Amino acid sequence: MLPEKPVHASWVFRSTIHWSFRVLVLAVVLGLMIFWAIDSLDVSDFHKDFLVKFDVNLVKGLKNFSTTNGSDVSINFNLTNQENQDFAGIQEVSPIKPLNDTTDLVNVTGKPPAPVILKWVSAELDPDYSSNLLARWLTPGGEPCKDSSTEDIFIQGLDNLDHQIDLWAGDRHEYVIQALDNSGRPRCLGGDYFETDLSGDAWKSRPPIKDFGDGRYSFSLQVHPDFVGDYNLTIILLFRHYQGLKFSPERFAFDKVLRVFPITFKNSNSSHRLPEIRRCKKSDYTRDAWAGRWTRHGKNDECMISKDGRYRCLQRDYPCKHPWCDGSLGSVESNGWVYSTHCSFKLFDAKAAWRCLNNRWLFFWGDSNHCDTIRNMLNFVLNVEIATVPRLFDMNITNPKNPGQSVRITSVFNGHYNHTGNYQGLNSLYNDAYRDYLKKYFSGEIVPDTLIMNSGLHDGVYWPNLRKFTKGAQDAAAFWAEVLGGVRRRKVVVPEVIYRTTVATGGYARRLVFNPNKMEAFNGVLLDKLRQFGVIDHVVDHFDMTYPWHFDNRCNDGVHYGRAPAKMRWRDGQIGHQYFVDLMLCHVLLNVLCAR
Repeated sequence: MLPEKPVHASWVFRSTIHWSFRVLVLAVVLGLMIFWAIDSLDVSDFHKDFLVKFDVNLVKGLKNFSTTNGSDVSINFNLTNQENQDFAGIQEVSPIKPLNDTTDLVNVTGKPPAPVILKWVSAELDPDYSSNLLARWLTPGGEPCKDSSTEDIFIQGLDNLDHQIDLWAGDRHEYVIQALDNSGRPRCLGGDYFETDLSGDAWKSRPPIKDFGDGRYSFSLQVHPDFVGDYNLTIILLFRHYQGLKFSPERFAFDKVLRVFPITFKNSNSSHRLPEIRRCKKSDYTRDAWAGRWTRHGKNDECMISKDGRYRCLQRDYPCKHPWCDGSLGSVESNGWVYSTHCSFKLFDAKAAWRCLNNRWLFFWGDSNHCDTIRNMLNFVLNVEIATVPRLFDMNITNPKNPGQSVRITSVFNGHYNHTGNYQGLNSLYNDAYRDYLKKYFSGEIVPDTLIMNSGLHDGVYWPNLRKFTKGAQDAAAFWAEVLGGVRRRKVVVPEVIYRTTVATGGYARRLVFNPNKMEAFNGVLLDKLRQFGVIDHVVDHFDMTYPWHFDNRCNDGVHYGRAPAKMRWRDGQIGHQYFVDLMLCHVLLNVLCAR
């Protein structure tokens, strides 16, 4: 009888078993032993330590809190049963990671990371803007929301922090606003009109707002690394749930500053960089909405108003700083401020402007802001002294320094079919005599080279609701399509058409019938209809240009940004006023007219 084989400690140590398989089995056994050892722990208790109970009344009276990075903070809402019922159907407010963030990427090669090209904040007009806006405006709302209105907001990543807000310059930092009712509960309808402002010593911009239609709104913050420093982010609730679009909106104005956040933008040591802004080309003016900024590249603290009401703070040949503009910054008389958007602009001297406009015919159709712009372009850029430009204006203008150069400028008021009247807007086009008056300028063998149009302020007074204005805008677009179609059928060169959006009314006018809420909506509707009829070629977003300066009346009288300089008491009680916003528009229009 053969002796019994010795018993081995484990069959897994047999030499016939591959070594990697033995390691795997040992790892599994070890894992099971650890799991059995901690099986008695109550993991649910451990998890509760990391939940934050959200008090629905907490948001009232919130202080202005801060963050080091608006994307790194999140909250888990641990609601009671009753609170869950109150929040039923409401999406949780989630933080949004900075759109340019690449901190999760690991460089496994050991080589220096390749430069990351960031993206600029941008704005877009929704496709089929008119229909979508009408649908949202007509939405009755569900049971939880129909009898409530927005009283406050909660911004995750800003409101729930207790330290200084430091953000990287260049990155896009996106946040979500949750609208709250008077009980601190989330609203489930959109339509609130928030005014936003991001301002520092040398930067002013409007962070674009996106309305999700369910009580949530997003906005993005971005500052170029050239402008690091301290800023204030201000958020104002001007109107609630489309009330700014009403026929008489003033009594519905909320106009309450909800938040002022101090923010410091700092440079990082990363390889991230924004693409350099380049000079505008013709193709850059096809964008329907701009998201620009005003930047400052010089300052004279001793600057005083002159006897003629002008602010000649910098030498006229004070140079622009590349890439923010090209030319003489002193010519804008802004004490160093200049506007740029997805591209930057040339600031024209008289010689270059005359060379561009020589032998051309410009036709303006719009409100009295056009009268100011024409006068300012003549006086400040073309060096042609003219005191006033009336509502009906048609003149051949000669270069005073070169009689061989001339330009024809025509302007027809569209606030009323009778140029002495007001508050008809696009309704003027239903007057047969007025329509025929406009058509005659486009019925011959020689027609204007360029048609520059706008409408809005008088429309804000006339049209009783959004639906009727949409019909008026469609008929206006059809009229201009007919006029330009007639030019085309005669085989005459069709004028290029520039739509200049209406200004953001300022100061006291922010609450009136032509408030920014209504003007922004009317701009979008008319632009949408003109696009549908194939009327316009280029867009100048003057609403975006004026917006950073619309919170008071320093740069406007409420409805005009280009009133002639005068050393007189202004609307805000000070002597004189700033007119550089409209001067900048003159240069932007010249950029469109002269671009290749």
